[in-house]
Amino acid sequence: MKYLLTYIKPFYRRMARGLTIKVFGTLIELLIPYILSYIIDEVVPQGSVVNIVFWGIMMIACALAGVTMSVTANRMAAKVSSDICEIVRHDLFARTMRLSGAQVDKFTIPSLESRLTSDTYHFHRFLNSVQRIGVRAPILLFGGLIVTLIIDWRLSLIMFSILPLITLSVFFISKRGIPLYTEVQKSVDNMTRVVREDVQGIRVIKALSKTEYERRRYDKANRALMQNEQKAGITMAASNPLMTFLMNAGIVAVIFIGALLIDRGLTQTGKIIAFTQYFTMISQAMLGITRMFVMYTRSSASTKRIAEVLKTGEDLPVFPLTAYPRRPRPDGYIVFDKVCFSYNKKKNDLTDISFAVARGGTLGIIGATGSGKSTILRLLMRFYDVDSGRILIDGRDVRTIPPDELRGMFGVTMQNDFLYADTIEENVKFGREIPRGDLERAAEIAQAAEFINNFEDGWQHMLSQKGTNLSGGQRQRLLITRALAGNPKILLLDDSSSALDYKTDSNLRRAIARAGGGMTTIIVAQRVSSVMNSDMIIVLDEGRIIGAGRHEELMRDCEVYREISNSQMGGAFLE
Repeated sequence: MKYLLTYIKPFYRRMARGLTIKVFGTLIELLIPYILSYIIDEVVPQGSVVNIVFWGIMMIACALAGVTMSVTANRMAAKVSSDICEIVRHDLFARTMRLSGAQVDKFTIPSLESRLTSDTYHFHRFLNSVQRIGVRAPILLFGGLIVTLIIDWRLSLIMFSILPLITLSVFFISKRGIPLYTEVQKSVDNMTRVVREDVQGIRVIKALSKTEYERRRYDKANRALMQNEQKAGITMAASNPLMTFLMNAGIVAVIFIGALLIDRGLTQTGKIIAFTQYFTMISQAMLGITRMFVMYTRSSASTKRIAEVLKTGEDLPVFPLTAYPRRPRPDGYIVFDKVCFSYNKKKNDLTDISFAVARGGTLGIIGATGSGKSTILRLLMRFYDVDSGRILIDGRDVRTIPPDELRGMFGVTMQNDFLYADTIEENVKFGREIPRGDLERAAEIAQAAEFINNFEDGWQHMLSQKGTNLSGGQRQRLLITRALAGNPKILLLDDSSSALDYKTDSNLRRAIARAGGGMTTIIVAQRVSSVMNSDMIIVLDEGRIIGAGRHEELMRDCEVYREISNSQMGGAFLE
């Protein structure tokens, strides 16, 4: 919670204005029972209708003033809370976008989603409540205690005897509640993950008749969330009934003892009536404070999770050239030099990877699923840092290149890339200022121009979410168009033609080769036909290079490559 106070500081003046109005409105509310007591004990016995009407109007005026000030303060509190949380969400999203691959793996995507949504919502609710109940309740509590002392100190002793019991109850209940709400948020993360996986994979689930299995998996996550919410809810639910019981017991005691005092002539009826109203105010204040503790308990867990992301530092710093000097005459434009890497830092996912790609050249990477093909691209774009070895681009170690400059070199089509629910043009531009001519050129190269022009509205054709109103091949060609549209220095294609037929795939590769213009291309593929014309092909197996060379060389010297080729094309490739 302390960390997020830095977001509140710029709004102190606005908050102070709203809180000041709230304070005056609450103080006016405190006057109403006192005025009522005065009317009953002093004004009514005089028998003056004028005085009764006058003080009655005063009570109404105080009530209207209190309501007006309260509504005004509440509106200001709502606006301030929304503005603060907007900034928190903005910074949280921006920080999430800057997380490295390792940091995203640590937090997990479902957890980041819930931090951006439900956690910020809990923080917003608490912030809003602090400015409303958090100011009003203490004033009613302490102001009511002071006024009751003035009215009758004997009856006040009843109140003071109950308050310690209430305070201890709130303290112990809240102490148990905070850890329980932390578990609730973890359950929310898990449920978000299950829902996300099921929604994304719904077609596969139906195709494999696994609907019932996934329903059971969802029910398990749902039950875990329900059980944790029940534990937290039942624990915190004890506070309100307990406080209500204590306060009602106090009111009964006040009426009973007050009746005895009136009988002995030690107090007046108006004071007892006022006292019961103040007692009710104080009980409402205590209930409000209890609700604040409940909200604090929940928001405390949420703000810790928000702050955890916001305070996460850069784990991929840009190093000076003195740390990794530029190689004056590199072996190639892109160089991997004895690179080793592990995701879990226990078992290597890549071991001793070395290769060089000339400027304007094409590298093909092929291998079984899980062999490390995509990991090479992630390291090249520096989503992760290597554990040992070096990666050079034009002689510069990628660790010395600023992230924006580094990633600005690439045009990328990754596995499971996505399309927005927007026009084809906006999906290809992807927020970049790209002339229409460059878009059309990229579409021609990516073999997408024909189907785009076949739509009545062409480039303005609206896509559904994830491009589900396109075929798999059309989606892939559109994604390749996006990668090419920015005229990148380096084109990375990660299994981006798996849905294309062999003829379209062949035409795509020829078009990319013709349009090269110095663009270096790395193609990750499962199909030999997608990489066979590359200047060099590397074959990966369990994170190691087991073959490297041109297609003809690998067919002769690499058994694994030869087996892949023969299984796909029977050894005969027709171009």
